[in-house]
Amino acid sequence: MKGPKYKRVLLKISGEALLSKGGHGIVLDALKLIAREIKPVYNLKTELSIVIGGGNIWRARMAVIESKGGKKEDYVIDRVTADYMGMLATIMNALAIQDALEKEGIPTRVMTAIDMHKLAEPYIRRKAVRHLEKRRVVIFAGGTGNPYFTTDTAAALRAVEINADIILKATKVDGVYDDDPMKNRKAKKYEELPYLEAINKNLKIMDTTAISLCMDNKLSIIVFNLWKTGNIKRAVLGEKVGTVIS
Repeated sequence: MKGPKYKRVLLKISGEALLSKGGHGIVLDALKLIAREIKPVYNLKTELSIVIGGGNIWRARMAVIESKGGKKEDYVIDRVTADYMGMLATIMNALAIQDALEKEGIPTRVMTAIDMHKLAEPYIRRKAVRHLEKRRVVIFAGGTGNPYFTTDTAAALRAVEINADIILKATKVDGVYDDDPMKNRKAKKYEELPYLEAINKNLKIMDTTAISLCMDNKLSIIVFNLWKTGNIKRAVLGEKVGTVIS
């Protein structure tokens, strides 16, 4: 069988991947599906790390609260506080992914940017690399540990730190388009896309900080559809999947 093109991979999954349509929280069937998609990749002996977002639990800075009189009013949560809440959401998702993977017989470690010793290991770069070398899937949680940075930026940062060969960004569409393919059937799909074009056209694949970090370190990104069976494995094998940003 053809061997993997990439030895060390970082898989970025959005929190919405665990979300039911129109709902919030974690859908168990989504967890099972993701774990079953990851297992064939693990069996290729690829060193795999994961960053997952927290949007299924917490995303918006704006919350609507109900006052004592029953009248609804807008209440804006402080940006720094909201971002820390988002970091906690990613830790919850990471623990859920860990459980799903271990049910598939895949050894894992969750490492957090915020120390939570009773739940997970603190992120230490050398230790993370050692886990990968020992064939453990490492799930990075808590973002970068700093407000104002997204989990896309956390994924780019961790990928660079561990010397990953590629970032696989799993989404709900099969690549990058010049418009929203869910709303515009004539939207054009890019097979390949330079970093600067992705930034200048504001295509909203990843935030500009994340793409810039990848560009500075010559780290390519493959954007593909998570829900198409076998796509993660195909990407790792080097088959043509989704859009390559490089």
